[in-house]
Amino acid sequence: MTSNPEKTKNITVAKEKFATTDSGNGHKPRDLSDPSLYFNRELSWLEFNRRVLEEAQDERHPLLERVKFLAIFGSNLDEFFMTRVAGLKQQLDAGVVKAPPDGMTPGQQLAAIRKTLKPMLRDVRDLLHEDLLPALSALGVQLHNFSDLNAKQRTSANNYFMDEVFPVLTPLAFDPGRPFPHISNLSLNLAVRVYSPQKGEHFARLKVPNSLPRFVPVPHSGRKLPYKRFHFVWLEQLIIANLHHLFPGLDILEAYPFKVTRNADIEIQEDEASDLLTTIEAGLRRRRFGPVVRLTIDKSMPDHIRDLLVRNLQLDPKDVFEVDGALKLSDFWGLYSIDRYDLKDSPYVPVVPQALRSLPGPEAIFGAIRQHDILLHHPYDSFLPVIDFLRTAARDPKVVAIKQTLYRVGRDSPIVKALMEARENDKEVAVLVELKARFDEESNIGWARALERVGVHVVYGLLGLKTHSKVTMVIRREHDGLRRYLHLGTGNYNAVTAQLYTDLGLFTTDETLAEDVSHLFNRLTGYSNLTDYKELLVAPVNLRQRMLELIEREIKKHSSSSPGHLIFKMNALVDAEMIRALYRASQAGVKVDLIVRGICCLRPGIPDVSENIRVVSIVGRYLEHTRIFYFNNGGNPEIYMGSADLMPRNLNGRVETVFPVKDESLREIIHDEILQTILADNVQARLLLPDGSYKRLSPKKGEPPLDSQLELMRRAKSH
Repeated sequence: MTSNPEKTKNITVAKEKFATTDSGNGHKPRDLSDPSLYFNRELSWLEFNRRVLEEAQDERHPLLERVKFLAIFGSNLDEFFMTRVAGLKQQLDAGVVKAPPDGMTPGQQLAAIRKTLKPMLRDVRDLLHEDLLPALSALGVQLHNFSDLNAKQRTSANNYFMDEVFPVLTPLAFDPGRPFPHISNLSLNLAVRVYSPQKGEHFARLKVPNSLPRFVPVPHSGRKLPYKRFHFVWLEQLIIANLHHLFPGLDILEAYPFKVTRNADIEIQEDEASDLLTTIEAGLRRRRFGPVVRLTIDKSMPDHIRDLLVRNLQLDPKDVFEVDGALKLSDFWGLYSIDRYDLKDSPYVPVVPQALRSLPGPEAIFGAIRQHDILLHHPYDSFLPVIDFLRTAARDPKVVAIKQTLYRVGRDSPIVKALMEARENDKEVAVLVELKARFDEESNIGWARALERVGVHVVYGLLGLKTHSKVTMVIRREHDGLRRYLHLGTGNYNAVTAQLYTDLGLFTTDETLAEDVSHLFNRLTGYSNLTDYKELLVAPVNLRQRMLELIEREIKKHSSSSPGHLIFKMNALVDAEMIRALYRASQAGVKVDLIVRGICCLRPGIPDVSENIRVVSIVGRYLEHTRIFYFNNGGNPEIYMGSADLMPRNLNGRVETVFPVKDESLREIIHDEILQTILADNVQARLLLPDGSYKRLSPKKGEPPLDSQLELMRRAKSH
C-alpha cells in the first residue's frame, strides 16, 4: 500500500482524540498530550550519563574498567554540551518559544541542566579523589602531584619537559597590542599571570598540547611486586612547575587550568552547497571556532582570572563549572590503556556462528547463506563473517556488483578496503558515504575520496536527510541467474565498535527483501520516489506509518485469551506520537516492555495511562545498540530489527531501514535467548520509575543473579 502521510496524520489524530475522550475501556479520560506525561529529553539524557557514572562507582568492576567508565562519562558530557546545550542556547538567543512535549522552555531546560549536573560533578570529584586514585595507588598505579615528587622523579619529569614539552608550547600574550587568543574546543589550557618590574602584570594563555600524553611517566623505586607499577605526574602540573622557562625574566604570579567547550554542531545548507564534501570540510574548520557554551575551571581559580575569561569568552557566568582536579575526564582513556590486564575485564574472544564455521572455501559463505538466513549477534558473535563476506565478494569472479551504505566506518576500515579491492577487480561498486555523521565527518571524507580514486561510485545521500541505514547487497551471477545476497543490520560497518557495541546482523537471500533493498539503493543513488515497499520499513517514507499500524494491530488483537505484548529495544525513545501510541496500548491492556539504553521521554507507571509499561535500561561492559521491535500479533509473533530509534530525527530526518525477521527459528532466538535474557537481568538493569529516576535491580530472595551480557557471552561460547 502506498504511503499517505496526510491520511496517516488524520487517522492518528482521531485515535488520539478517541483515547482522550472515551472511557468505555474503563480508564479515566486523559489527554495524552499532557506535558506531565513526558520526561524532558535533555534531563533524561543526564540520567543516562548518571548511569554511566554509577558504573565507574561500582566496586564490582575491575579498577581500570571503572576508570574507563569515568572517561566515557566525560566524553559523553563534552558531546552533550557541544550539541544539545549549544542548541538550547541558540534557541534561547533566537527567542524560540515552542516547547517540547514536556513543556519546558529552552531557558528552563538550561537551568534544570545546571541544577542536575552540579551534584553529579561533586560525585565525580569524590569518586576520583576518595576512591579511584587511592585504590589505584594501592595497586601500583599512582598519579602524583608535582609537589609530591621525590628528587629523582622531579629530575626525570623536568628533563622530559625540556626534551618533549617545551619545544611544542606556545604562550600567547593578552595585552592592548595583542587580542585575546582563540581557545580551541575541548583543549586544556593554562591561564597564567606574570609580573615584570618594567611593565607590570600581564595575562597569557598557554595551551596544553593534545599531542602529548596527559599522564607523564616518572621513575619509581621500592620493593618488587607481582605486577607492573606505573607512576605518573599530571602534564599540566609539570608545565606549571616549569613556566619560568617560558617567561624568563618575569615573575610567575599564578597559573590555573581551564577548558572551553564550543558549539560543534555543523549546520549545512545543502540546497545552497554545490559541493557537499567541500562544504562539510569548511564546516569542520568552523567547528573549532563555534560560540563557547561551557567554561570548566579548577575550583582554586581566583575571581579576577575567572572574570577575565568570562568577559573575553563572552560567557554567561552561569556557564562556568568548577571542578576539583581533573578538568578533562576523557583523558583517562590514556590511563586505561596501560599494561595492567589484572585491573581490566577478562578478555572475550567473539565466536563464529555454527553455520559459518569450517566452510570448505571462501565462496562457501554464499552457499551457507543460500541454505538459510544467518543471524549474527555482536560482539558475542564475531564481526569477521561480515568482513569475509565482502572480501569474498571482492574476489569472487561470479560477483558482478556490490552496493553498501556507510555511516561510521572508523579510521582503518577493512570494510572499505574490501570495497576498493572489489572495484580494482572490476566489480561495479556503489557506496553511499554519509558525510554528515556527526564527529565522523573527517574520517568519512577521507574514505569517500579514497573510494572515488579507485573508481567506486560514491554518493552522499538525499538532500536534507542523513542516511543511517545499515545495508549491504552483493549481486552474484549463478547457474539460475542473478542472485542478491543481503546483509541487514542494526549497527555500523565498523570492525572496532563491533567489539564494543551490541548489534544484530542478518544474512539473507530473501527475494522480497532483496527487491525492496534494490529500490532503496535506487532511491539513494538516483531519482526513485518509490513508497510502496513490500516488507522493508523505510524512513522517512513508511516507517512511522507502519510502526503505528503495527502497534494499533497489537491493540486490536489483544484479548484475555491472547494477551497483547510489545517488546521494543532501542537506544532512545523520544517521539511524542510513538509514545502516545504506546500509552494507548497500555490503556488497552497490552503489556509493553521497553528496553531503552539512553533517553526515554515516556513516563511509565501512571495510572490509567502507562501502568502496563515497564522500562529498563542496561548499562554494562558493552554499549547496548541493538534495535528490536517484537509484536505478539495474536500469537503469531513478528520481529523487526533495524537502524532506527523512535526519535523524530530517525523517523523524519534520516534514511533508516527496519526489516522483518522472517525465519521462525531466528525469531525464537531473538525473543527467547536475547530479549528474555535482557528482561530478566537483575544485575546491570535499571528500572525507570514514574519520577524519572532509575532504580538498580537486584536479585530477589532465592533468585540467582543474572547479568544479561555475561550470560549472552556464556551462551555464545557454548554453542
